Amino acid sequence: MNKLISNILASSSPRRKEILEQIRFEFSVVPSNINEDFNIGLPPEAFTEHWAREKAKDVAKDHPQSLVIGADTVVILDGKILGKPKDNKSSKKMLLSLSGRTHEVITGVSLININSKLDITFNERTYVSINTLSNKHIYDYINSYRPYDKAGSYGIQDGFSVHIEKIRGCYYNVMGFPVSKFYNLYNFILKSNLR
Repeated sequence: MNKLISNILASSSPRRKEILEQIRFEFSVVPSNINEDFNIGLPPEAFTEHWAREKAKDVAKDHPQSLVIGADTVVILDGKILGKPKDNKSSKKMLLSLSGRTHEVITGVSLININSKLDITFNERTYVSINTLSNKHIYDYINSYRPYDKAGSYGIQDGFSVHIEKIRGCYYNVMGFPVSKFYNLYNFILKSNLR
């Protein structure tokens, strides 16, 4: 079985990069060219796994010796996926819908190495409870952080943290990468000589 030359994160997300750097994981970044289609009709868990795998596959085809890591994060409220807000209006609408309620954050992660025929995908779920938000809270947050690149229109690691009542599950999953589950799986791969 061919040995992997490198690890590649198929994402331009600064948050995923930060999380992996935090654990001193050695990798390079090669963003995928995949854009998610929210109309493919999959349930949230399957949706995140599908797009995480598509992103990993997209990069892996040009890097067959590397372990490619794809990820996709969505916010779920009332069974529906909240994507990234397009503008100020949609950002406000999303935050109002989350106000005073508990929602789910699901991240799909895919690990692919073509040469060793490694193809593993999983998802992680975290429950996030938000305090009741006033219009001022929402406008101040949007104007200060412009969360248009974030699922659900907020970042748990930025100024929105003051509005998080509690979470149940992995904090880093809400940031976009369930690092503990990934780390355990990665070490299992190493020990099982699947690389």
